[in-house]
Amino acid sequence: MKKIFILSGAGLSKESGISTFRDSDGLWEGYNVMEVCSTQGWEADRNKITNFYNDRRKDIKDKEPNSMHIFLAKLEEKYPNQVIHLTQNVDNLCEKAGQKDLIHLHGTLTDLRCEQCHTVFSVGYEKQTDQTCPNCNSTSIRHNVVMFGESAPEYVNLPKYSDEAKIFIAIGTSGKVIDIVPYAKNAEVSIYVNPNREDYTTMFGSFDKYIDEFFTHKILKPATEAIEGLEKIIEKEI
Repeated sequence: MKKIFILSGAGLSKESGISTFRDSDGLWEGYNVMEVCSTQGWEADRNKITNFYNDRRKDIKDKEPNSMHIFLAKLEEKYPNQVIHLTQNVDNLCEKAGQKDLIHLHGTLTDLRCEQCHTVFSVGYEKQTDQTCPNCNSTSIRHNVVMFGESAPEYVNLPKYSDEAKIFIAIGTSGKVIDIVPYAKNAEVSIYVNPNREDYTTMFGSFDKYIDEFFTHKILKPATEAIEGLEKIIEKEI
């Protein structure tokens, strides 16, 4: 049984220097998001998207885990087989920090996927250019990041681990891509870690009402500044 269920978003890696997805005005690293992150964009210009992800892969090579990544890795060590971390991030900073019980909901930058046999294989920080599938030798290769317009198979793990968990922790995610409310409501203890005070007026009247109604604890700080408070809550509630 996994007693602690963590769901993280871009705010977890932002302090390591990785730009957040759609940071402003629908752009990511100066690109229109739908041009480089959708099936329509892939059909329109595969080369553009391939180059985009080659650059993203190169960009994370020298990025290092921040103190929250390291804390989560130590949490996993402290509570063996009781922690599961599902992340929306496609970087590998969690792995660099030593996390093992980890699921990437939206894929991974350091892997490629064969379009013929669907084998996923690691390329580290190399370019996609001239890569062939190690399983079937196909040259029909793509990035291993989920695009708008296609399914995200790992989403089946969200309700699975939510049902097992006593503690639910949302770190660095506003809940706009994945609705975090059901998981907060399902847990005995729910913790919201994020400095972002986005406007939730349409759904809940205010940000504070949104958090207060569904989360038993809130830490409105950047991820690296929330560690001490988060640790105290976990030790008390576990």
